[in-house]
Amino acid sequence: MLPTGSKGRMPSRATSPFPHYLRRIVKWQQMDIEYTFWQMLHLCSSPKVVYQHTKYHKQTKNQWARDDPAFVVVCILLLAVSTLAYCATYDHGTGHAVFVVFSVICFHYLLTGAAVATICWFLTNNYLLEETPNSHVVEQRVEWLYAFDVHCNSFFPLFIVLYVLHFFLSPLLVAHGFIPLLLSNAILMVAASYYHYLNFLGYDVLPFLEKTTVFLYPIGITIILTPFFILIGFNPSRYFLNIYFSQ
Repeated sequence: MLPTGSKGRMPSRATSPFPHYLRRIVKWQQMDIEYTFWQMLHLCSSPKVVYQHTKYHKQTKNQWARDDPAFVVVCILLLAVSTLAYCATYDHGTGHAVFVVFSVICFHYLLTGAAVATICWFLTNNYLLEETPNSHVVEQRVEWLYAFDVHCNSFFPLFIVLYVLHFFLSPLLVAHGFIPLLLSNAILMVAASYYHYLNFLGYDVLPFLEKTTVFLYPIGITIILTPFFILIGFNPSRYFLNIYFSQ
Protein backbone atom coordinates (compact mmCIF):
# COMPACT_ATOMS: atom_id res chain seq x y z
CA MET A 1 0.00 0.00 0.00
CA LEU A 2 1.28 3.44 -0.90
CA PRO A 3 1.94 5.96 1.89
CA THR A 4 -0.80 8.51 2.35
CA GLY A 5 -0.04 10.39 5.53
CA SER A 6 2.42 12.97 6.78
CA LYS A 7 5.41 12.18 8.91
CA GLY A 8 4.76 11.91 12.62
CA ARG A 9 3.96 9.54 15.41
CA MET A 10 0.37 8.79 14.67
CA PRO A 11 -1.55 5.55 14.67
CA SER A 12 -1.61 3.68 11.39
CA ARG A 13 -5.38 4.09 11.26
CA ALA A 14 -4.95 7.87 11.11
CA THR A 15 -2.18 7.84 8.51
CA SER A 16 -3.70 5.10 6.33
CA PRO A 17 -7.35 5.86 5.50
CA PHE A 18 -7.23 3.62 2.42
CA PRO A 19 -8.64 0.41 4.06
CA HIS A 20 -11.56 2.37 5.55
CA TYR A 21 -12.10 4.00 2.15
CA LEU A 22 -12.29 0.60 0.44
CA ARG A 23 -14.70 -0.79 3.03
CA ARG A 24 -17.13 2.05 2.38
CA ILE A 25 -17.32 1.20 -1.35
CA VAL A 26 -19.76 -1.64 -0.62
CA LYS A 27 -21.83 0.49 1.77
CA TRP A 28 -23.93 2.57 -0.61
CA GLN A 29 -26.12 3.96 2.18
CA GLN A 30 -23.08 5.68 3.73
CA MET A 31 -22.14 7.55 0.55
CA ASP A 32 -23.05 11.19 0.03
CA ILE A 33 -24.38 10.98 -3.54
CA GLU A 34 -25.92 14.45 -3.50
CA TYR A 35 -22.59 16.06 -2.61
CA THR A 36 -20.88 13.96 -5.28
CA PHE A 37 -23.15 15.31 -8.01
CA TRP A 38 -22.64 18.83 -6.64
CA GLN A 39 -18.89 18.36 -7.04
CA MET A 40 -19.27 16.96 -10.55
CA LEU A 41 -21.38 19.93 -11.62
CA HIS A 42 -18.93 22.48 -10.23
CA LEU A 43 -15.89 20.70 -11.65
CA CYS A 44 -17.32 21.56 -15.07
CA SER A 45 -18.34 25.12 -14.21
CA SER A 46 -16.45 26.40 -11.13
CA PRO A 47 -13.66 23.96 -10.20
CA LYS A 48 -12.03 26.38 -7.75
CA VAL A 49 -15.14 26.15 -5.58
CA VAL A 50 -14.63 22.38 -5.27
CA TYR A 51 -11.07 22.82 -4.07
CA GLN A 52 -12.16 25.54 -1.66
CA HIS A 53 -14.35 22.88 -0.05
CA THR A 54 -11.30 20.61 0.02
CA LYS A 55 -9.74 23.08 2.45
CA TYR A 56 -12.82 22.80 4.68
CA HIS A 57 -12.53 19.02 4.54
CA LYS A 58 -8.94 19.27 5.74
CA GLN A 59 -10.01 21.43 8.67
CA THR A 60 -12.81 19.07 9.75
CA LYS A 61 -11.38 15.62 8.90
CA ASN A 62 -7.63 16.39 9.19
CA GLN A 63 -6.91 14.90 5.79
CA TRP A 64 -6.94 16.29 2.27
CA ALA A 65 -8.27 13.13 0.63
CA ARG A 66 -11.92 12.17 0.51
CA ASP A 67 -13.07 9.56 3.00
CA ASP A 68 -16.16 8.91 0.85
CA PRO A 69 -15.71 6.72 -2.27
CA ALA A 70 -19.01 7.92 -3.78
CA PHE A 71 -17.24 9.98 -6.46
CA VAL A 72 -15.30 6.97 -7.74
CA VAL A 73 -18.35 4.69 -7.64
CA VAL A 74 -20.55 7.16 -9.53
CA CYS A 75 -17.83 7.72 -12.13
CA ILE A 76 -17.52 3.98 -12.68
CA LEU A 77 -21.29 3.65 -13.17
CA LEU A 78 -21.37 6.57 -15.61
CA LEU A 79 -18.43 5.11 -17.51
CA ALA A 80 -20.19 1.76 -17.75
CA VAL A 81 -23.36 3.38 -19.13
CA SER A 82 -21.53 5.52 -21.69
CA THR A 83 -19.36 2.60 -22.82
CA LEU A 84 -22.43 0.41 -23.22
CA ALA A 85 -23.90 3.13 -25.43
CA TYR A 86 -20.81 2.95 -27.66
CA CYS A 87 -21.04 -0.84 -27.72
CA ALA A 88 -24.72 -0.77 -28.65
CA THR A 89 -23.91 1.57 -31.54
CA TYR A 90 -20.64 0.18 -32.87
CA ASP A 91 -20.19 -3.35 -31.45
CA HIS A 92 -21.52 -6.66 -32.76
CA GLY A 93 -21.10 -9.07 -29.87
CA THR A 94 -22.09 -9.26 -26.22
CA GLY A 95 -18.81 -10.86 -25.13
CA HIS A 96 -16.73 -8.17 -26.77
CA ALA A 97 -18.95 -5.47 -25.28
CA VAL A 98 -18.26 -6.84 -21.79
CA PHE A 99 -14.54 -6.77 -22.56
CA VAL A 100 -14.73 -3.14 -23.73
CA VAL A 101 -16.61 -2.03 -20.60
CA PHE A 102 -14.13 -3.85 -18.39
CA SER A 103 -11.17 -2.32 -20.27
CA VAL A 104 -12.48 1.23 -20.05
CA ILE A 105 -13.25 1.04 -16.32
CA CYS A 106 -10.13 -0.84 -15.24
CA PHE A 107 -7.50 0.53 -17.62
CA HIS A 108 -8.73 3.96 -18.78
CA TYR A 109 -9.94 5.04 -15.36
CA LEU A 110 -8.59 3.03 -12.43
CA LEU A 111 -5.15 1.79 -13.52
CA THR A 112 -4.28 4.90 -15.52
CA GLY A 113 -5.52 7.02 -12.64
CA ALA A 114 -3.43 5.04 -10.15
CA ALA A 115 -0.36 5.48 -12.37
CA VAL A 116 -0.92 9.23 -12.79
CA ALA A 117 -1.61 9.63 -9.06
CA THR A 118 1.58 7.76 -8.18
CA ILE A 119 3.68 9.90 -10.51
CA CYS A 120 2.19 13.13 -9.15
CA TRP A 121 2.45 11.87 -5.54
CA PHE A 122 6.14 11.08 -6.07
CA LEU A 123 6.84 14.35 -7.88
CA THR A 124 5.16 16.56 -5.29
CA ASN A 125 6.64 14.86 -2.24
CA ASN A 126 10.17 14.75 -3.62
CA TYR A 127 10.52 17.96 -5.61
CA LEU A 128 7.69 20.42 -4.90
CA LEU A 129 7.48 20.51 -1.11
CA GLU A 130 7.99 23.97 0.35
CA GLU A 131 10.98 24.16 2.67
CA THR A 132 9.91 24.45 6.31
CA PRO A 133 11.21 27.60 8.05
CA ASN A 134 12.43 25.69 11.12
CA SER A 135 12.73 22.19 12.48
CA HIS A 136 9.78 22.64 14.87
CA VAL A 137 7.25 22.82 12.01
CA VAL A 138 5.63 19.47 11.19
CA GLU A 139 6.41 18.47 7.62
CA GLN A 140 3.32 17.97 5.51
CA ARG A 141 3.16 15.58 2.57
CA VAL A 142 0.73 14.84 -0.22
CA GLU A 143 -1.44 11.82 0.52
CA TRP A 144 -1.52 9.24 -2.27
CA LEU A 145 -5.28 9.00 -1.91
CA TYR A 146 -5.53 12.75 -2.42
CA ALA A 147 -3.46 12.46 -5.60
CA PHE A 148 -5.96 9.87 -6.81
CA ASP A 149 -8.81 12.23 -5.86
CA VAL A 150 -7.22 14.92 -8.03
CA HIS A 151 -7.12 12.51 -10.97
CA CYS A 152 -10.78 11.58 -10.44
CA ASN A 153 -11.78 15.24 -10.29
CA SER A 154 -9.83 16.01 -13.45
CA PHE A 155 -11.18 12.97 -15.23
CA PHE A 156 -14.86 13.82 -14.88
CA PRO A 157 -14.99 16.84 -17.27
CA LEU A 158 -12.78 14.83 -19.65
CA PHE A 159 -15.39 12.06 -19.43
CA ILE A 160 -18.17 14.50 -20.30
CA VAL A 161 -16.30 15.68 -23.40
CA LEU A 162 -14.67 12.48 -24.66
CA TYR A 163 -17.30 9.92 -23.65
CA VAL A 164 -20.63 11.77 -23.71
CA LEU A 165 -20.30 14.70 -26.14
CA HIS A 166 -18.00 12.67 -28.36
CA PHE A 167 -20.58 9.87 -28.56
CA PHE A 168 -23.24 12.16 -30.03
CA LEU A 169 -20.75 13.75 -32.43
CA SER A 170 -19.02 10.50 -33.39
CA PRO A 171 -20.93 9.99 -36.71
CA LEU A 172 -19.50 13.31 -37.87
CA LEU A 173 -16.07 12.91 -36.25
CA VAL A 174 -15.27 9.56 -37.90
CA ALA A 175 -16.17 10.82 -41.38
CA HIS A 176 -13.51 11.65 -43.92
CA GLY A 177 -12.58 15.25 -44.62
CA PHE A 178 -10.88 18.22 -43.02
CA ILE A 179 -13.79 19.33 -40.79
CA PRO A 180 -14.10 15.99 -38.93
CA LEU A 181 -10.30 15.89 -38.61
CA LEU A 182 -10.22 19.41 -37.16
CA LEU A 183 -13.13 18.87 -34.77
CA SER A 184 -11.82 15.54 -33.50
CA ASN A 185 -8.42 17.01 -32.65
CA ALA A 186 -9.96 20.16 -31.16
CA ILE A 187 -12.20 18.13 -28.83
CA LEU A 188 -9.25 16.03 -27.70
CA MET A 189 -7.13 19.15 -27.12
CA VAL A 190 -9.84 20.86 -25.03
CA ALA A 191 -10.48 17.76 -22.92
CA ALA A 192 -6.78 17.06 -22.28
CA SER A 193 -6.02 20.73 -21.52
CA TYR A 194 -8.88 21.00 -19.03
CA TYR A 195 -7.77 17.76 -17.39
CA HIS A 196 -4.29 19.17 -16.76
CA TYR A 197 -5.70 22.52 -15.63
CA LEU A 198 -7.79 20.77 -12.97
CA ASN A 199 -4.75 18.71 -12.05
CA PHE A 200 -2.90 21.98 -11.45
CA LEU A 201 -5.73 23.37 -9.30
CA GLY A 202 -5.72 20.23 -7.18
CA TYR A 203 -2.09 20.64 -6.19
CA ASP A 204 -2.01 24.44 -6.21
CA VAL A 205 -4.54 24.49 -3.35
CA LEU A 206 -2.08 22.70 -1.05
CA PRO A 207 -0.29 25.42 0.95
CA PHE A 208 2.88 23.37 1.47
CA LEU A 209 3.66 22.93 -2.24
CA GLU A 210 5.53 25.33 -4.49
CA LYS A 211 6.17 25.56 -8.25
CA THR A 212 2.89 23.78 -8.96
CA THR A 213 2.76 25.47 -12.38
CA VAL A 214 4.72 22.43 -13.58
CA PHE A 215 1.33 20.72 -13.88
CA LEU A 216 0.36 23.25 -16.55
CA TYR A 217 3.24 22.29 -18.87
CA PRO A 218 1.36 19.39 -20.53
CA ILE A 219 -1.21 21.91 -21.78
CA GLY A 220 1.48 23.59 -23.86
CA ILE A 221 2.58 20.23 -25.23
CA THR A 222 -1.02 19.39 -26.14
CA ILE A 223 -1.50 22.71 -27.95
CA ILE A 224 1.75 22.19 -29.89
CA LEU A 225 0.93 18.62 -30.90
CA THR A 226 -2.62 19.35 -32.11
CA PRO A 227 -1.64 21.22 -35.32
CA PHE A 228 0.92 18.50 -36.00
CA PHE A 229 -1.76 15.79 -35.77
CA ILE A 230 -3.98 17.78 -38.10
CA LEU A 231 -1.18 18.21 -40.64
CA ILE A 232 -0.42 14.50 -40.76
CA GLY A 233 -4.13 13.65 -41.01
CA PHE A 234 -4.42 11.83 -37.67
CA ASN A 235 -8.05 11.53 -36.58
CA PRO A 236 -8.12 10.42 -32.91
CA SER A 237 -11.84 9.59 -33.00
CA ARG A 238 -11.46 7.16 -35.89
CA TYR A 239 -8.26 5.75 -34.40
CA PHE A 240 -9.67 4.91 -30.95
CA LEU A 241 -13.00 3.63 -32.23
CA ASN A 242 -11.12 1.35 -34.62
CA ILE A 243 -9.09 -0.06 -31.73
CA TYR A 244 -12.20 -1.33 -29.96
CA PHE A 245 -14.83 -1.72 -32.68
CA SER A 246 -13.04 -2.48 -35.94
CA GLN A 247 -14.53 -5.46 -37.70
